[in-house]
Amino acid sequence: MVVVVRDTAAHILTAVDKSLARRLPAIAGVLAEEILAEDAAYAALIEPAELRETILHNLRHATASMRARSADRPVDLSDAARTGRVRAEQGLPLASLQHAYRRGCRLLWQAMVETVRQEDPASLPELLPCVGDLWDIVDLMTGAVADAYQKTESERLARDIERRNALFDVLLGGPGADLPAGGGAGLVAEASAFLGLAERGRYAVAVVRSDGRGVGSAHAGPRSDGFQVMWRIRADHEVGLITLGSGDLGDAVRALGVPGVRAGVSPVVGSPAELFRARWLAEIALQTCVAAGDEVVVLDQRLPAALVAAQSDLAERLRTVVLGPVLRLPRAERELLLATLTAWFDAGGSAQVAAGALFCHRNTVLNRLRRIEELTGRSIGDPRQMVELALAVEAARR
Repeated sequence: MVVVVRDTAAHILTAVDKSLARRLPAIAGVLAEEILAEDAAYAALIEPAELRETILHNLRHATASMRARSADRPVDLSDAARTGRVRAEQGLPLASLQHAYRRGCRLLWQAMVETVRQEDPASLPELLPCVGDLWDIVDLMTGAVADAYQKTESERLARDIERRNALFDVLLGGPGADLPAGGGAGLVAEASAFLGLAERGRYAVAVVRSDGRGVGSAHAGPRSDGFQVMWRIRADHEVGLITLGSGDLGDAVRALGVPGVRAGVSPVVGSPAELFRARWLAEIALQTCVAAGDEVVVLDQRLPAALVAAQSDLAERLRTVVLGPVLRLPRAERELLLATLTAWFDAGGSAQVAAGALFCHRNTVLNRLRRIEELTGRSIGDPRQMVELALAVEAARR
């Protein structure tokens, strides 16, 4: 029975083929005008002439597919897939595209019915069962459109992410990015435009190491406190580009202060061209964090320690020259003296406060300090020598 119905339908479609073909350009024109008037996405992205030609091509292909279907031949879906790819690249919403296919199907069926009614009215009842075939064909086409569209969209998204990451690295540094600070103005402008960064603004960089939970997903995008962060995730750390706007750097610093996180934050800079150096300064700030524990450090709060961290060779030399005699002591005595000197510096030079932190008597602190002076040949009362001792202690912490 199905074979008979389809044979009859094929005969009818062949008989009215020329008459139906003459109707298709007008149908394509009407549908194109309606779509452009009703769908803002089409109106913004697709030229009227292109849309008319595409609709006309698809209508002709649908009628050919009806004949193929009635003859039990497979429907060619390559054109539908091609349309899906093209429209995805153009950025047309998939829902708009599929809706246009379905509208075209309804108009095509109406044209087929009207043509048969005019050419061979007696055959009209035999045509009606074929409406199911037409909708099956449209379902196949819209399915092919969706598959190709989604694959292309995924590929485009992946390319956008790769490009975003590459341009992020141009500004802030990363594998393969060797742009000197202040150089590569063209690349900086391109990267800034792609990432939506103003030529003049208020920016900072954070370099974060965490216990594995990461912070990017929790602090990405615009925030109610006036700043936003874009993140670049690496194997062992994350880099955040902070756009402050009118917000305060302290708000961003506090937002980073979550359990399991150590972070270094650069000073505020005024343009994307300064972000490359800001990233380096943020890394130096991170190096001043204590080895264990949670801490967010702004570079300007740790400049002496940052100076030591930035010059590792000189820091090692400073440590050896200034603290050498202390470092050669037995471990227990060495650590006791260094802890005392550190506590005294942290206490702002107050032996009383340092004694409280060390759970010992004030005189004990003073005795240990004199022992350090004897070993190093440097006096904590001499400003220059005290600076040497302070920097050497920072170097010993590394």
